[in-house]
Amino acid sequence: METGRASRTALATAYARAYHQLSGEPRVFTDPLAARILGVPPERIGDLDTATLDQPGGNDPLRKGRRYFLAARARLAEDVVADAAASGTRQVVILGAGLDTFGYRNPHAGLRVFEVDHPDTQQWKHEMLADSGIEIPESLTFVPVDFETGTLAAGLAATGFRRDEPAVFVWLGVVMYLTAEAIAETLRFIAEQGQPVRVVADYLSSGTDPAEREALRQRIERISKLNEPILSCLDPDEFTELLRSFGFDAVEHWTFAELMARYLGDAADVGSAAGTARLLCASRGLKID
Repeated sequence: METGRASRTALATAYARAYHQLSGEPRVFTDPLAARILGVPPERIGDLDTATLDQPGGNDPLRKGRRYFLAARARLAEDVVADAAASGTRQVVILGAGLDTFGYRNPHAGLRVFEVDHPDTQQWKHEMLADSGIEIPESLTFVPVDFETGTLAAGLAATGFRRDEPAVFVWLGVVMYLTAEAIAETLRFIAEQGQPVRVVADYLSSGTDPAEREALRQRIERISKLNEPILSCLDPDEFTELLRSFGFDAVEHWTFAELMARYLGDAADVGSAAGTARLLCASRGLKID
């Protein structure tokens, strides 16, 4: 991440989300603020080079698949938040919020949104919001955390977050950039939240065949050139064991194909960019009728 700017991968993600809203392709996820927060004319979004991570537009299978995965992970996360809010949860924490816009279109009465990110990224986002005329609602709280000098616990405690009450933690586009120790420490913190607690996260698996492993190698090489190196690839079974060791009693994983079948059906033309990307939802203390 460059000082005073959002990470380049976060910016690329924002452009992909925005293009998904404007392309006319079957929509997995609806976000009316995705393009607006970028401050770029809609007709230009599909052609911009987003941090050397490929242009977000077009029908190239890799670009299309990546767009769809990013849209689907946001859709699933917001579905989980909606279900939790309907059951009485009144707190959602977005870890590594980047240019996420959920907190500015939050439809759930009484639900507080806590956006956690590096102070420089949050300052940059404030500028983006001001320039685009997007208001910051009273239900949203910024939680600036520089993990080199502070902790998630201290950051949230300083902003009125209740540790003794239920919460949802949305953790997208972050896990792969953390060490195994940092991942475990964050999961421990989440698991100690008042119950029920849920977490939605995406991660990179190590691949199941030579083609996936080669695609992963190329992605790691490409991302490393942006000074945002990928540090962790996780086996789904091992990730489940880690979650269960912290007391999560329900864990579900999704591949790209499974997400697309969930939202668009098996016959949809959704490209092939996700590779080894996976999404999971885990919960602790959730009563299922």
